[in-house]
Amino acid sequence: MELRRAHGLVAVVTGFTLLTATGCGGGSPTAAPSPSHSPSTSPSPSPSPSPSPSPSASPTPSKTPTTRPTTEKSYVLQRTSGSSGVALTFDDGPHPTWTPRVLDALRARGVKATFCLVGTQVRAHPDLVRRIVADGHTLCNHSWNHEFKLGTYSDAKISSNMRATNNAIHEAVPGVPIRYFRHPGGNWTAAAVRVARSLGMSPLHWTVDPQDWRRPAASTISSRVVKGTRAGGVVLLHDAGGDRAQTLAALPSIISGLRAKYRLIRLPDTL
Repeated sequence: MELRRAHGLVAVVTGFTLLTATGCGGGSPTAAPSPSHSPSTSPSPSPSPSPSPSPSASPTPSKTPTTRPTTEKSYVLQRTSGSSGVALTFDDGPHPTWTPRVLDALRARGVKATFCLVGTQVRAHPDLVRRIVADGHTLCNHSWNHEFKLGTYSDAKISSNMRATNNAIHEAVPGVPIRYFRHPGGNWTAAAVRVARSLGMSPLHWTVDPQDWRRPAASTISSRVVKGTRAGGVVLLHDAGGDRAQTLAALPSIISGLRAKYRLIRLPDTL
């Protein structure tokens, strides 16, 4: 499945900070796919409050920026781990090829992480969600079908989308806490933050984006992470959305490089 991402610049104060720019990471945001009611790449309304969609391929965003979300400073994002520990986070899964291999690499090194899950992928691979939880990792909601424009919908549609994703996760792992929401592409809006918080989820951003979604060499990914991380950092990586071979290859040196200076932690899933 090809979940191409667009990452734009953000400037956020350390800790729980104010977002002043839009997008994810170090480039201009890519155009967002149209909202989806069910797992489909065809434009349609957002999912209903209690959807039972069938799995489908994820949307492939175009390469031309179109719209940008609001830049108002009326909301805050979680952009650190909340402690001196560094948190590895993995977006866009679960994926049948890459997620198991990422989990194997983490288990072999005794590392716990946080997985930001897409609803359609959860419906397609509930067994992998169960394995993520069994291995002791934290869960994060990453929208139903990776809707880049989710934050521009009405509050009701945003809520329906987030709740559909949480419901799918809980069908696989009943009762497991979902403390975090990460907006696709980092395209935060006041509405997305407001609705996420109303559902008991912290709007989770990041401090380091090596842009592994662009598939640079493993050595480049590792170098960007190790050099760019500070205490309390949240590292953005991917276990789906395309060929993640370079991300997987970079993991051993990322882990060893970060462990030389920091403690690696999963984000807490309880208050």
